[in-house]
Amino acid sequence: MISLKPIPLTHSHRVTLAALCLLATGAALLAGNPSRAAPPTPAASAPRPALTVSTTEPRRETLARRLPANGNVAAWQEASIGSESNGLRLAEVLVNVGDPVRAGQLLARFAADTVQADLAQARASLQEAGAAAAEAQANAERARALDATGAMSQQQIRQYITAAQTAQARVAAAQAAVDMQRLRLKHTEVRAPDAGVISARQATVGAVAAPGAELFRMLRRGRLEWRAEVTAADLPRLHAGGKALVTSASGAQVEGRVRMLAPTVDLQTRNALVYVDLPAHPDIRAGMFARGEFLLGQQPALTVPLSAVVVRDGFSYVFEVDAQGRVHMRRVQTGQRVDDRLEITEGLAPEARIVRLGGAFLNDGDLVRVAEESTQNRAQPPSPQAPATTK
Repeated sequence: MISLKPIPLTHSHRVTLAALCLLATGAALLAGNPSRAAPPTPAASAPRPALTVSTTEPRRETLARRLPANGNVAAWQEASIGSESNGLRLAEVLVNVGDPVRAGQLLARFAADTVQADLAQARASLQEAGAAAAEAQANAERARALDATGAMSQQQIRQYITAAQTAQARVAAAQAAVDMQRLRLKHTEVRAPDAGVISARQATVGAVAAPGAELFRMLRRGRLEWRAEVTAADLPRLHAGGKALVTSASGAQVEGRVRMLAPTVDLQTRNALVYVDLPAHPDIRAGMFARGEFLLGQQPALTVPLSAVVVRDGFSYVFEVDAQGRVHMRRVQTGQRVDDRLEITEGLAPEARIVRLGGAFLNDGDLVRVAEESTQNRAQPPSPQAPATTK
C-alpha cells in the first residue's frame, strides 16, 4: 500500500493557486450571463459620397444651323488702266489711290503738242490729196466726152480714168492718216472705263510711259467679295442666294449673299471657293482676311450646359447619375455652342440626368450626393435664340 505524503506549499504556490481560483470564478460568471460575454461591435460604416453635385437634364431647343469658314476679301473685278500713247510725256495726273471715279472721268493727260502737229500735217495732206483728186476727176470726165469723137485713143482715155481713181485712193489714205492722229490725240487723255475706286497708281507726272504700261488699277464699281474656303463635303449644303455673316479682323460684321460656288475643287487642299458679295463697309477692304458663317436654316437640337461636358484625351464626356447615386461616364458628340450651352448630337438620351458642375473631379462609378438645388431643364421654356458657333 502506497502512502501519499502532503507536499508543503510555499508562498509562491499559494499566490498562483489564488489567481487560478479567481479566473475560474470569472469564467463561471461569464458562462452564466451570455449577454456580458463580449463587448458590442460597431456596425459596418456606409460608403461616403465622393462629391456633392448638382444635376440637370438636356434641353430641347431650336438652333440656327451655321457653317463656319475662313477666306480672303477681294475685289469683285479689277480694271487695269494703261497707256495707249507712244513716247508721250505725262503732263497731268488728276486722281490718286482711294479716289472714287465715275465712268468716263478724266484720270490723267499726256502732253499733246506733237500729236496736234501731226494732226495738222495729216489734215494738210488730206487737202492736197483732195485737190489732186479733183483735177484727176475733171481730166477723166473730159476724156470720156471725147471718146465718141475719136480725138483720143482708148489707151489715153483709160489713163485719165485710172489717174482719177488713184487720186481718190490717195484721198482715202490721207483721211485715214487724219483719223489716226485724231485717235492719238484722244489717247492723250486717260479716262476711267467704268465706275469704281482707284486701288493702285503708277502714273508719275513727267514720265514717258511705254505703250500698254499700267497707269492705274481700279476696283470696278467698288464691289468686294468674300472668297470663303469650304470642304468638298460641305459644298452641297450651300447654294447661290444663301446668306452669310462675315466678320473682319477688326471685328466689323456685315451680311453677304452667296453669288456663286466654284465649279472645281482644289486638288491639293480638297477645298472649294464660295464667292459671297459684300456690301460697302469702311472697315472691310480688299486683301483682308475674314472669317464668317453660312446660315443654313434652323433645326431642333438637344443641348446641355457647357460646364456639364468634360474633355478627356481629346474626347467629350458627360456624367450620368443613376437611381443609386452613382455616375456613369458617357462619351458624346458635340455640335454647336450657343452662349453657355452646347449641342449634343450623339451619345446622350433626352431623359438622362447628368452632372451639371463638378464632373472634372469624378470618375466612372463614383458615388455622389445630389444637391437639393438641382434643376430639371425639360420643364423650362427654351431660351431665346442666340448666334451659334461650332465647337
